[in-house]
Amino acid sequence: MDKARLEWVISGLSQYELTKPEEVFLRTVSEDFGRNQALTEKQEERIEALYKLKSQLIPNKHRSALKESPKKSKPRRPGWKKVP
Repeated sequence: MDKARLEWVISGLSQYELTKPEEVFLRTVSEDFGRNQALTEKQEERIEALYKLKSQLIPNKHRSALKESPKKSKPRRPGWKKVP
């Protein structure tokens, strides 16, 4: 994986809400690439799989939030005012 592809994947993942282990993994991958100018095959597979998984979701949403239906409010009837 080259630097441009890694930056593109990381910027794509930044629009999704990540778990703590996913954030740590991305930070580690970035640091490793900065030191070695390359990733291991396992790291490449994992980051690509993570990107494919997250790209199926709506950005900045939890899966649990997608299952909940929005609550509808009842329309209010106009009230009659008593005139003194």
